[in-house]
Amino acid sequence: MAASPEGKPPPRLHGVVMIALPEGDDGWPSSSPAGEAAVAFLDRAGAADADADADAAWWGEEERWRTAFSLRRAAGAVLALAALAVAGYFCLYAGAGTGAALRFLSAPAEEQGQGGRASFLLPLYSKARAGAGAGVVTGASDGAAQNSTAAALPLRGNVFLDRQYYTSISVGNPPRPYFLDVDTGSDLTWIQCDAPCTNCAKGPHPLYKPAQGHIFPPSNSLCQEIRGNQKPGDTSKQCDYEIAYADRSSSMGVLATDNIQLIAEDGQRESLDIAFGCAYDQKGELLNSLANTDGILGLSSAAISLPAQLASQGIISNAFGHCMTTDPSGDGYMFLGDDYIPRWGVTWVPLRSGPDDTYSVEVEEVNHGDQQLRKLTRVIFDSGSTYTYFPREAYINLIAALKDVSTRFVQDDSDKTLPFCMKADSPVRSVDDVKQLFKSLTLQFRKRLFIFPRTFTINPEDYLIISDKGNVCLGVLDGSEIGYGSAIVLGDVSLRGKLVVYDNDENQIGWIQSDCTNPRKQSGFPFFLRKALHNQFL
Repeated sequence: MAASPEGKPPPRLHGVVMIALPEGDDGWPSSSPAGEAAVAFLDRAGAADADADADAAWWGEEERWRTAFSLRRAAGAVLALAALAVAGYFCLYAGAGTGAALRFLSAPAEEQGQGGRASFLLPLYSKARAGAGAGVVTGASDGAAQNSTAAALPLRGNVFLDRQYYTSISVGNPPRPYFLDVDTGSDLTWIQCDAPCTNCAKGPHPLYKPAQGHIFPPSNSLCQEIRGNQKPGDTSKQCDYEIAYADRSSSMGVLATDNIQLIAEDGQRESLDIAFGCAYDQKGELLNSLANTDGILGLSSAAISLPAQLASQGIISNAFGHCMTTDPSGDGYMFLGDDYIPRWGVTWVPLRSGPDDTYSVEVEEVNHGDQQLRKLTRVIFDSGSTYTYFPREAYINLIAALKDVSTRFVQDDSDKTLPFCMKADSPVRSVDDVKQLFKSLTLQFRKRLFIFPRTFTINPEDYLIISDKGNVCLGVLDGSEIGYGSAIVLGDVSLRGKLVVYDNDENQIGWIQSDCTNPRKQSGFPFFLRKALHNQFL
């Protein structure tokens, strides 16, 4: 259809007028019913035009309303999708629930890195295996040691004493540095102590000497915490303890208090008062393991552990984490508090409730590649164990699977580096030379929402060790030999290359792959989004 001369389209037709012209004598239409009908019809057509204009105005208004409504619906859909995405993240990664997410969303700004609770960074150092020739310091049994009435009290020590990583903490006034083994399997932090010393290893630093009045009496609440089975009527003047280890080593001491210095995220040093063990009598293999360190940093979930003490004072959240580089000779870092916990990508699983204070979880399957080694069992995360331990059944099945890996390898019983070593047809200099021949170990946990898998993967380089002979040795040991016949103990060899987080506030543990070289303080949500999500979830 052609446009009008003004460039506008012609008006739309709203009706048709039919005029009948009968042939009269004078050539004009006669007055007839047909003519009257034509005039009436023409009148109705004009009225129809007016009605059509009104309809057009009404439809235009409705069209504008629909457009505005569509824009509102689109904006609502975008917000709904964003909320679903965030909710999906919480469902996938919040592990035991949305508690951690709600805690973060409801936290005031000053608690999100702008004041309030603090977080502290500590370096991790890898150490060489302690030799058997470590020196031993002995002394007379007087002073604090003379008053000892210690019994086997409910303090736990680690299952394997050859710890691989330690950190440095300054204690006392003036502060003096001490190297402490990082141990998530021990309750109490303790330092070798001149109280005086009865039997101590010759460590890297002089023995700690407690100041007058720094020894806890038995009536102290923390002493009651660690001496829960002590009978009434105790007449001792100090809080004695004894820690028994799985290899029959032991450490005896008294509970003391002093200030320690920790480095906050802003680089400032803070002095904090804590309770710790003044250990004056060590026995067994423990003396050898202390050749390079001065004591142990207890990080279990017990109330006497360092994180729990700082959290009870309102200094930090009761959470911490560690990250060890994949290189066995490399270092890493650990943190106290929750400011360095990643907000995204962490796989969370709920901690298993039980009478002890270990960090243990339930696992549904343990696999080597596609082969199932064991079904439902318990897994303990233990930074104080150098190696990983499997229940005997799973351990035997794993060795059988490794023997079938390749004809290039034969078992070498002459290599005493570890219980199971294999000799290759040519010397092996690094795990990188052979890791492609082996399969990963996977721990399969209960799926999140019955759909999303949760897996802890142990790659070949995380369970294989190359001996001095160039043999490939298994860094997984038989747990039944240390009293763990039905549980898996994940040690340092399998925890490297992951940031592992222990969240006692939310009763969960999580992990994420990391190169462990650059700790990053996590930033919060933008205020407007945090407020919107807070309203939705709370």
